Amino acid sequence: MSSSPLPLTLANLLLRPAFRSRHRPDRVFDRILAGTGQAEGDQEFVDGFRQLLGWWAAAQHLTPVGWAAAQAHVRRHLLNRATIRQLIAEHPGIEREPLDRPVFVVGLPRTATTLTHGVLSLSAEHRCPLLWELLRPGLEIPAERRRKATAPARWLVTGTNLFSPRFRDIHPMVADGPEECTFVLPHAQTPLAQARIPAYQAWHYEHDFVPDYRYLRQVLQVLQYGRPRRRWILKSPMHLENLDALRTAFPDATIVWTHRDPATAVASFCSLVEHGMSVSNRPLDLHGIGATWLELLSRSAARGVAARAAIPRESLVDVPYSWLGTDPATGAPKLFAAIGARWTEADAARLPGITARPKGTRRHTYDLSRYGLTRADIESAFTGYNALRAEVDRA
Repeated sequence: MSSSPLPLTLANLLLRPAFRSRHRPDRVFDRILAGTGQAEGDQEFVDGFRQLLGWWAAAQHLTPVGWAAAQAHVRRHLLNRATIRQLIAEHPGIEREPLDRPVFVVGLPRTATTLTHGVLSLSAEHRCPLLWELLRPGLEIPAERRRKATAPARWLVTGTNLFSPRFRDIHPMVADGPEECTFVLPHAQTPLAQARIPAYQAWHYEHDFVPDYRYLRQVLQVLQYGRPRRRWILKSPMHLENLDALRTAFPDATIVWTHRDPATAVASFCSLVEHGMSVSNRPLDLHGIGATWLELLSRSAARGVAARAAIPRESLVDVPYSWLGTDPATGAPKLFAAIGARWTEADAARLPGITARPKGTRRHTYDLSRYGLTRADIESAFTGYNALRAEVDRA
């Protein structure tokens, strides 16, 4: 990945004059906050994003597009937070919306979490958040305003495909399709997939995620308010490191944990990060990507293994990769039965559309050694998780 796509090169040239503002991140942040507003009593939340923007501005090898993306990330979270707080103040009934038995698909990234989420989205009795809703959550809007509301999601998908054409081969996104709720969680690992930010990584390790998951609950209540109530199906590999905080906010949640050889999962995810980070950073430190995400993902797996002991057995479903990765026609009905859902003929008829490779995409290939990693590194880092995976495979 030595050369940039032409659209990315042109975008960096156009944004270069504004790139100097990264040397004054507080001034940039003040300008962002003036446009988004701030909910009363939300100073700690706002200060956290001010700190993040300052750390991000100092990231090595950041490009003009990368600096613009950092500002967009901070702006979106501040704006959505203020919007959600305002809607709840105007409609107190939002916080009384019941979210009964939501399903959270978790697991290391690249372990078929997206496929599992897509299969569970087939049921008419289920509700998955769509990408455009996660980027701009709000109350139901009239059909004639839908196109304007979905515009940010369409721009994100179009921009990603233009700036990193291979990204859609790895994780295709659709503006009005199901997407992971990482887009809503304020302090997820997402910035670390866009830049090397050691200070944020250290801060992330110490952060209390219970307020983040309570905020996620409020967002879902907003999206449900005034609309038919269905069982929520949610997904993010990044939930794995915070199962205890998740269950504090969603005590009756069902956890669906997907499993795969971590050597394959880590190599595949490092490739995903490489293609995504190439939009924001030049040159790329591939071995740095490997070291960072080996640490982050092994930590997530270890925290997940530790937290699962407190999860009631009836609230935990382990899904080996073979269920959907090799035999979805057999695995999908088993998955539905495991979470207490009905598998119907209509679901079966739509299954091939979920499991098929999107039209126009190519096969994703990857190699651990490209990121300075070996299988021995993975085996050492994931000893506890591999023991669990062996138990799941035997069962």
